[in-house]
Amino acid sequence: MAEQNLGLGHVVVVDAVNDSEGARNTWRTAGSRTGASVDFVYLVISDVQEHERRLSARERGLTHVGEPTWTEVQRRRAGYATWSDEVVELDTAAQTADEIAAALAERLSMM
Repeated sequence: MAEQNLGLGHVVVVDAVNDSEGARNTWRTAGSRTGASVDFVYLVISDVQEHERRLSARERGLTHVGEPTWTEVQRRRAGYATWSDEVVELDTAAQTADEIAAALAERLSMM
């Protein structure tokens, strides 16, 4: 779906973990096929306690997909592939969603 929309000239934002090169290649390929640029944004929470708190309070209401446990998040983090692309990294530990959005808009306008 993302590739189809890129092909139509739309801007596409994909919210995904992208913890492997295979996952990242999905977006590189879509960009290459459509002539679209691809910018990766890596949101981190440097405060481990805050990360665990947010996870435990999260309720997305997705009946077919359960929320991950803290143990599952830690396991997935341990296998996270190192980035080979340029990445915009933003730490969400001490910033509001609006502050992150503003910082992201500013950084991406420079790329």
